[in-house]
Amino acid sequence: MKKVKKLSAFALSLLLAGALLAGCGTKNNTSGSSDNATAEPTQAEATEAAEPTTEGEATPAELTEIIVGATVEPHATILNSDAVKNALAEQGYSIKVVEYTDYIQPNSATEDGSLDANFFQHVPYLDDFNSKNGTHLVAVSNIHFEPLGLYPGKTKSLDALPDKAQIAVPNDTTNEARALLLLEKAGLIKLKENIGLEATVKDITENPKNIQFYEIEAAQTAKVLQDVDLSVINGNYALTEGLSAAADALLVEDASSDAAKTYTNVIVVKEGNEESDKTKALIKAVTSEETRKFIEEKWQGAVVPVF
Repeated sequence: MKKVKKLSAFALSLLLAGALLAGCGTKNNTSGSSDNATAEPTQAEATEAAEPTTEGEATPAELTEIIVGATVEPHATILNSDAVKNALAEQGYSIKVVEYTDYIQPNSATEDGSLDANFFQHVPYLDDFNSKNGTHLVAVSNIHFEPLGLYPGKTKSLDALPDKAQIAVPNDTTNEARALLLLEKAGLIKLKENIGLEATVKDITENPKNIQFYEIEAAQTAKVLQDVDLSVINGNYALTEGLSAAADALLVEDASSDAAKTYTNVIVVKEGNEESDKTKALIKAVTSEETRKFIEEKWQGAVVPVF
């Protein structure tokens, strides 16, 4: 019995000694201890301290986002190009492009402040929209011209156009007038003299082929192409359907004409934001020389930069 007690005491002393040694070891390796503060660093510690670390490094300032509404082609494609994105990043901005398939929503969203700007329309359409909707939108920069084209559907040439042919035209005021002027240029109809941008189908004075006009929303003029003989299509919607005014249209607006100046596509903001930092940065990026080269190389005359 006594022998057991001695062994127990000896074992206990060993345990206590181990605990003391362990406690000293913990103290010497605990960050912030007095022992650690005066100890010489190991080679590994010295190397680690000498090497730069990414933890806590300064990061580039966060880019300020500009939200722009656009129809898909060519507007959203231009805005999403590296040329525009890089030019914006250099100025401290990024861009978020919200794509639309109609001409009404992007203007409404710019008016209510959901968008900082939009890019899809020409000034006659903008003026007409403001007049009819009581909006306060202004054009701040001319960007490009998209020749409106007359495209073949069921009928492949003007010479083959039958009596009572069906032709689709945009139904908004300015683009319908533009379409009718193009059809007059083609020799298919005659309009009231000097009617210009006020023209509607009611202003047709001569229609020798008894053409039936289908007045539909501009975005649909390309989609119904196979159901009509001909269709007058806005450049952006033609591009969306894989059509090019330069390669596929039977007739296009002259890029050097007054129509080109009148129907130049513009960047639009709400009145009061013309001189904002975001607006200035966006204009600078979209009208850069790099953006010009991008447009010219990608569309080969189907989209013509005017800046």
